[in-house]
Amino acid sequence: MDDSSHFRHMLNERGIEPEWADRTTRDPDRTEEHDDGTWHFIKQIPEFGNRWLRIVVNVSVAPEKRLTAFFDRRLRKPQ
Repeated sequence: MDDSSHFRHMLNERGIEPEWADRTTRDPDRTEEHDDGTWHFIKQIPEFGNRWLRIVVNVSVAPEKRLTAFFDRRLRKPQ
């Protein structure tokens, strides 16, 4: 899986550890398939106050590419 430059910039800007992003895409708590050709990988990060990390991945390209990452304030518990 490749990373976009925007993805790498967002990790740095938002204080997201690369290991958290790797863990989220490798072993998500849940995933969402979106009509725009992306999958959203979501995982709760205990080391960051149990907040939910969302990684958006373009799965319609080869190799797949991680596009962005953010802590999703809308999520409070697994759905």
